[in-house]
Amino acid sequence: MSGRISVLPHPELPGVQVVELANPGKLNAISVGMWEALREVFVGWPQREPGLRAVVVRGAGGVFAAGADIDELPGFRFEVDSLQHFHEHIVAPALQALLDCEVPLVAQIDGVCVGGGLEIAACCDIRIAGHRSRFGAPIGRLGFPMAPDELAVLSRVLDPGTAAEILLEGRLLDAATALQRGLVQRVVDDAEVAAEATATARRIAALAPHAARLNKRTLRQIALGRPFDAAWRREHFSYASHPDHREGVMAFIDRREPQFTGS
Repeated sequence: MSGRISVLPHPELPGVQVVELANPGKLNAISVGMWEALREVFVGWPQREPGLRAVVVRGAGGVFAAGADIDELPGFRFEVDSLQHFHEHIVAPALQALLDCEVPLVAQIDGVCVGGGLEIAACCDIRIAGHRSRFGAPIGRLGFPMAPDELAVLSRVLDPGTAAEILLEGRLLDAATALQRGLVQRVVDDAEVAAEATATARRIAALAPHAARLNKRTLRQIALGRPFDAAWRREHFSYASHPDHREGVMAFIDRREPQFTGS
């Protein structure tokens, strides 16, 4: 299989994992096997690991990720059934698994972040980039548009005008423009991207993990335009009896640091 997806414990932060994209010599271009592995990693992950507090998504070798693995394209792009299967049954489920992850995701964006890499970054909650990072999806040069489900993912973080620039002009955005447009939350010196991503994950991990998961559910509900019906609201406020809730309030009253467990 070309490329790999690795899950690694964070070297500094208990309760934080690292998901690393790697395709050496290809700017970590996302192969079919990598898309499938990415989905397998994220489906049900929070339920399997209740102590998980944050995930840092990064690329190997000082690059986040480019688009598709070009060497694989002739194998499926020139026939309707195989093309649709690739986008709707391989790529889209992987992106949905990322979006459905209840744990906060931090994108550590070094260097190029285009095509499938941009789609993966768009599924993360907080995106940290270096000054030399570049963002886009210049697939018009390859003669094809962006698949509907993938464009829907980008539309969560890009305004329509910026999406049009990226797709219709094939424009690559520099880090300063990406920050201005809200595509990334922070731009730091290239040498500091990993440190800032770690600091971000540390701040997330210090807070109540159960509250973080509830915040992600609410943000997802808003993004999907779904109403807060009575049953949804009742379930939301059931955190009243959760141990993290009581621990946070009582620690504040007792003037001590809270010890959150997430369970």
